[in-house]
Amino acid sequence: SHCWWEGESSLNCSFTGTSAVPEDVSQNALTADFSYNAIESFLCPAGRNEDWRPKHLNLSNNMISELSLTACRNLGALETLNLDGNAIHNLTLDVPAPTCGSDEYRKVEGLLPALKVLSVERNHLHSVPRGLGLLQSLQTVRMSSNSIRHIEPEDFQNCSQLRDVSLRNNEITTIHPDAFRELSTLQVVLDLRDNSLTTPHLLISLNFFQLEVDLSND
Repeated sequence: SHCWWEGESSLNCSFTGTSAVPEDVSQNALTADFSYNAIESFLCPAGRNEDWRPKHLNLSNNMISELSLTACRNLGALETLNLDGNAIHNLTLDVPAPTCGSDEYRKVEGLLPALKVLSVERNHLHSVPRGLGLLQSLQTVRMSSNSIRHIEPEDFQNCSQLRDVSLRNNEITTIHPDAFRELSTLQVVLDLRDNSLTTPHLLISLNFFQLEVDLSND
């Protein structure tokens, strides 16, 4: 009741004090802004209006600490997800591997098929969320200002569409030499500013990639 419409398809529920995303969001809300509230969790399908298929969802600056996207089967049209400024320490994207060819396998393959931008800046992540490779349309991932310490070889596995990766202002000390191997054919902007990396280490790790790497400390 405290939300308002900005045009025919943009619903603004920011600064309303709500503690949960309503279960009866109008299917007309292609853009939904729930930022600056007191939301602690977001449960994708349970009891929710499955006719609501937003393209842009803003949950930034709430109180979310854990979030699982593995059950987001009714968000097939979602293109951007903004989770900045929460308290997320565990973001679940992957699920136990099902048998190839099974119904569950096809469901996993279709996880958020349209998602292009995932932003999880200013949270409490200690590692890159597992399962980014399940997001087959993902082009931009922003994880600056977290507490990520290491980049492992599987962190960006199967992320064939990634073009922009921001890991600025974390606590990264090591990057596995194979961490970005599958990004080698793309024009990728990799922001590693304000970490604890040394330039020689980075050159060893990335010398076989055509990446634009920003290591400057402002």
